Formats: sequence, C-alpha cells, structure tokens
Amino acid sequence: MAVKSEPTRILILGGGYVGLYTALGLQKKLRANEASVTIVDPQPHMTYQPFLPEAAAGSIEPRHVVVPLRRVLRRCHVLTARVNKIEHERKTVTVEAADGHIEQLGYDVLVVALGSVPRLLPIPGLAEQGIGIKTVGEAIYLRNHVLTKLDEASSTLDPDLRKRLLTFTVVGGGFAGIEALAELEDMTRDASTYYENIEPDDIRWVLVEAAGRILPEVRDTLGVWTVEQLEKRGIEVYLSTAAKSFENGHVVLSDGTEFDSDTIIWTAGVKANPVVAESDLPTDKRGRLEATAALNVVGHSDVWTAGDVSAVPDLSRTEEDPTATCPPNAQHAVRQARHLAKNIIASLRGGKPTDYYHKNLGAVAGLGLHKGVADAMKMKIKGFPAWLFHRAYHVHAMPTFNRKVRIMLDWALGGLFKRETISLGQINNPKEEFNRASKS
Repeated sequence: MAVKSEPTRILILGGGYVGLYTALGLQKKLRANEASVTIVDPQPHMTYQPFLPEAAAGSIEPRHVVVPLRRVLRRCHVLTARVNKIEHERKTVTVEAADGHIEQLGYDVLVVALGSVPRLLPIPGLAEQGIGIKTVGEAIYLRNHVLTKLDEASSTLDPDLRKRLLTFTVVGGGFAGIEALAELEDMTRDASTYYENIEPDDIRWVLVEAAGRILPEVRDTLGVWTVEQLEKRGIEVYLSTAAKSFENGHVVLSDGTEFDSDTIIWTAGVKANPVVAESDLPTDKRGRLEATAALNVVGHSDVWTAGDVSAVPDLSRTEEDPTATCPPNAQHAVRQARHLAKNIIASLRGGKPTDYYHKNLGAVAGLGLHKGVADAMKMKIKGFPAWLFHRAYHVHAMPTFNRKVRIMLDWALGGLFKRETISLGQINNPKEEFNRASKS
C-alpha cells in the first residue's frame, strides 16, 4: 500500500491585503489534504487602509474597515503573532505569539507579505509627538484626540494654549496624508458648529510636504487643483518644505516658519518591514525583497512575495524603464495576491507560474464629504463625481460582502443623520475613573 504524503505546509507571513487575498484564493482552490495554510499576523484582522481617514472622521464605523481573519479564513490556521526572524536556509520562521512566548514555525512553501512600516526620519520630537494613521487603532485614537483638543480649547482661558490646541499639523502629501487631512479638517469644521466659542476660522490645519507637489500618483494639474481646493478651505500648504523639529510640540520648518501644535500627524512615507532585510533572502537597496515577475523571491522557487515588502517588476512600464517596479498601493497588492494564489496552486500541481502584469488604472482620493479628485481611465475627475468614484471603487475593493454592506449602511445613515462627531477620549485611558475611585 502506498504511503500517503503529508500535505504541503504553506506559511503566509502577514495578514494585510496580500496575506488575506492569497489565503482566500488558496482555501478556495486547494483540494482536500493537498496543503495546509497558516497565516501569521500580530492582529487578528486585516485592515482596509484606504478607509482609515473616513473611519477617523466618523463617516465609517472603525470595526467595519477591518476583516476578521478567523471568520473568513475557515480552512486556514490563523496565528496571532509577530514575525521576528526568517531563516530560509533552515526553512523556519521565529515568531512571538500573543502571550509573549517565542516559537519556531516550519514550512515547505513561504509567502512573505509583511507589508510596510512608517518611514521615520531623525527629526527631534517626532517619536514623542507624532501620530500615524496606518492602523485602525491609530484612526480611532486620532478621532478622539482631535475632538478632545476642541473640548480643551473651548474650556481654556489661555489664548496661547487655545491657539496651540486648535492647530493641527499633517506631514506628508501623498494619498494617506491628503485624505487624512481633508477628512479630519472637514470633521472639525462640522464639529465646531456645536461649540459656542469655537468658529471654523479658529481652527488651523497645516500641511507640510518636502516635495514640490502633492499626490504624485495623479497628473500635475490635478495636484495643483487639489492644493487650490485645500487653500480655499483655509488649510495652509507648505510645499518644498521640510520639518526640522517637533520638540515639545513646537514645529520648526525648513523655511523658518515656527508655530506650536498639539497634533502632529506623520504620513511621510513607508518602508518595507525591516524583518526581510535581516533575513537570508535577497533584498534591494530599499530593503524590499527582490522578486520575479511571477512573484517568486529571486533564486527561490519555494518563496513567494508581493505587496509593499517586495520589488515586483512592473511589466507595464519596463519598456520605458527596465528597472521599474510596481508602486506600493492597494491596487497592485490585491491583484498581485490573487495572481499569487493561482501561481502557488499551479506550482503545487507541477505547472508553470505566469508573470504578473497589470496596467495601473489610475488613482482616486477623497477630500472630505462630497469632495474628491481622481485620475482614472485617462480622465480627470474633480469634486462630487470624483468623491462618488472614490467611494464606488473602494467599496468594490473592500473584502467580503459583509463589510461592503456595513460600510454602505454607514454612509446611508451618515447621509440621513450626519456624521458622529463625538469624542470617546476615555478609550485612550480607560482605567482613569476606576483609579480615581480607588483613591477616594
């Protein structure tokens, strides 16, 4: 009697776009006992990051922008843990589990989808004062933080403190920064109508961008138009200007501008998860895994990668630039993941993986309620139509029917009853009242 071989062990590192969509594709196509799939991520959910600005601004319930991994990956093993080390020569990955213990995981096929982390610069005060917006926790914190500053400003008798509390600074003019800025500015202007002593003009929003333009993913004219729209709303835009210091909330810019701000939102770029640069897998000068067009790690047929952590050749642009790689955005990550799942299946069954090819469809950005900008399908779209296009595209890309419906219901309820502009600041220090009671 022939001995039945063990199922191939597929280990997926990262539960973001690439990890989730790859796992979904595998669990749909794998035959019984053909392979086991384990997905490892520090969080038990995937976060749809393009919706984080709307979650921070109260247009979407934060729970609806995350997809619970265990709920949707019924045929996969989900391990809540942080990846510390990859040793491909030994075919092991060292992880730190949720309870703090360290363990090593073996594999036959590895998928590295660890994504990116914020790229921080050595700016004094940034680590202490900065707030990111890459996770749902940061989005919730930002919402409560910003609205709490309005509460504090409405009650203070110190004019200088009031000015500092009502000054909000965003560093980074890419999509993440512009959408966070626009949505939160829209929210604060709406929230100010509920304060007797705060007018919209009292609130100061500042955008700082080191490059000479914003939204590099769209054509120059749309970037210029977006700056004009932001400035019409009273937002101060500093282009070709670098941040020099944030110490104690005192902002110093490279052009000599100085002001105090209690809120520093940092969205100035990302970098590949540093775990890959410390592994024994090949990386490029930017710390990304070197990948083939078929989404294998160069020189390793049993290691696959995609998304922000990888340098995947962009075959739609290699004729004009042989070194071109796919930009780190959700559009490529989702499509690469679906292609990756098909290639892994083909490889398991003795087939040949195919190259990933996708021509960029364009880019869309929300600029607050009923406002947007889009450069898609060779069309320039502005204002309300772009806002509708932005919402339609992202709800289509949002994983699972469950989450699509919940988000559309959030939008419908927001249209009927306006967005919720309530600070739940106690979430940031939930034991404060309990500790106060224990001392009384």
